Amino acid sequence: MNKITLAIIFGGVSSEHDISCISAKGIISNIDYNKYNLVLIGITKQGKWYIFNDNVDLLPNDMWLNSPSLVPAFISPDASVHGVVTAKGEIIRLDAVFPVLHGKNGEDGTIQGLLQMAQIPFVGCDCTSSGVCMDKAITNSVADAYSIPQAKWCAFTSYDYNKNPELCLDEAIQKLGLPIFVKPANAGSSVGISKAHDRDELRRAMAIAFKEDKKAVLEEFISGFEVECAVLGNEEPIAAEVGQIVSAAEFYDFDSKYNNPSSELHIPAQIPLEKRSEVRAQAIKAYKAMGCEGLSRVDFFVTDDGRVLLNEINTIPGQTPISMYPKLFEAVGVPYKQLIDRLVDLALKRGGII
Repeated sequence: MNKITLAIIFGGVSSEHDISCISAKGIISNIDYNKYNLVLIGITKQGKWYIFNDNVDLLPNDMWLNSPSLVPAFISPDASVHGVVTAKGEIIRLDAVFPVLHGKNGEDGTIQGLLQMAQIPFVGCDCTSSGVCMDKAITNSVADAYSIPQAKWCAFTSYDYNKNPELCLDEAIQKLGLPIFVKPANAGSSVGISKAHDRDELRRAMAIAFKEDKKAVLEEFISGFEVECAVLGNEEPIAAEVGQIVSAAEFYDFDSKYNNPSSELHIPAQIPLEKRSEVRAQAIKAYKAMGCEGLSRVDFFVTDDGRVLLNEINTIPGQTPISMYPKLFEAVGVPYKQLIDRLVDLALKRGGII
C-alpha cells in the first residue's frame, strides 16, 4: 500500500498558537505511521513558515523553534506544484493537508482558501463555512434563518459602537437584559469573553472584546450548562456522544478551558438519553446549515427548563489530551487512530476544491 503524504500545519498567528502546537502533538502521537508520510509545517507567531523534522515532544511551548531541522518553506498557491516549496528550491508534493490552526488565520477560512487555490485536499470545512462559523454574528444569523434555537443576541462593529456607545449599550440592555455575555465575533477558545452584570461592566466588556476583533457579539445570559457534540462527515455527517462541561470558573473562559484542572468533563453528558438525542440532531442540523464538512464540534446550552440552544461551532476543534472532540468519538467506539484515518479519507474523497 502506498503511503499518503500528509502535511500537518500547526502554530499560527493567533492567540491560540500554543494550543495549536499541543493539538498537533496529539494528532502526530496517535497517527498510523504505516499509512502516512508526515510533513510537519510550523508557523511562528510572527507568520514565518518552516518544515519541522524533529522530536514531537518539542512542539509544546514553542521548543520546536530551536530545532536545527527547521527549513523555511511554504505551501504554494500554484495548483501545478500541489505541495510545499522549500527555501532550498525543493518541492514536496502533498496528497492531503491537516490544518491544526485554531482561531484567527487558521479557523477562519484563510488557510482553507490557500489550500483551495492550491487544489490540495484538506481535512475540515472549506473556506466559506470556516468563515461563517468563525464569525459568531454570521453564525447566529444563519442559525436564525434555519430556525435553530439560540440565545437572544445583537452585534456591533467598533466603528458603529464608537460613534454612539451609550445608544448601543441602551439597545443591548433593552433587548437582552442583564447580565450579558460579550464576545469578540472572531476569536476562538473563549478569548476576550466577559460577563457583564451592569452597565459599567458592559462598557468594559466591549473594550475587551474590541481588542480581539472589530466586531462584538452580545448574548443574553442563559441559566443552564454547556454541552458539546462532535460531528464527522461530508454529505452525510454523523454525531458522536454528547459531553458536558462543568467549568471551574463562572463561565468556561480560556483559563478554565486549558489551565484550571478543576474544570470537569462528563462523557456522556449528565442529561437524559432523549435530551442527548435532541442535541445530536440539532448538531447535525447546524452543521449542515453552516455548510460544514469533515469535522466540527457543535456546542450548546441546555437551559434549566430543558431547552437546547446553539452556542457556537468550532471547525478545528482541539486535539489536546483533554479535548472533547476525540474523546466523544472514543466514547462511541472510534479510537483516535481510526478517527484520524476517517478525517483524512473524508478529505481525499472531497478532493481539491476548485
